[in-house]
Amino acid sequence: MNINEANTIFRKSIIKGFFEPKLVNLDFKKSSFRHPQITEDGLMQSDLLHIFFDVETGSDYPDGDEWFIVDMIFPYDFKIPDSLKGTDYFTTISVDENKTFWHHRELIRFKYGKSKKLDDALEFLESKYKELHSLLEPLQKDLK
Repeated sequence: MNINEANTIFRKSIIKGFFEPKLVNLDFKKSSFRHPQITEDGLMQSDLLHIFFDVETGSDYPDGDEWFIVDMIFPYDFKIPDSLKGTDYFTTISVDENKTFWHHRELIRFKYGKSKKLDDALEFLESKYKELHSLLEPLQKDLK
């Protein structure tokens, strides 16, 4: 088994064994949206913002067993205000059929050297989700 395969397996087990159950305890549920690039199911608290775990990106790095990327996607082909655009908030993700969605990618580091910081990583993930979700809430009325 090469490092890429080992890190992918390890990342999936951390996500399935820790992050997903903890998020479900925080009132997340299985996403109804299919990510255009990630095949695994995602999670959501509302239909405004969905969380997907990217276990592939960076899995070939020697420290790939210490982090993964979370992709939070706003699943609507919809113009958002300029104030929400940029790497701190949302960037575009192009999909088939000339659709463009908005997403935010965040590096989640859950291990620092020999110490695991799973609870800290979960707290960061939840706070980032809440921050981005609150920025999108004013757009909800325009989606109907």
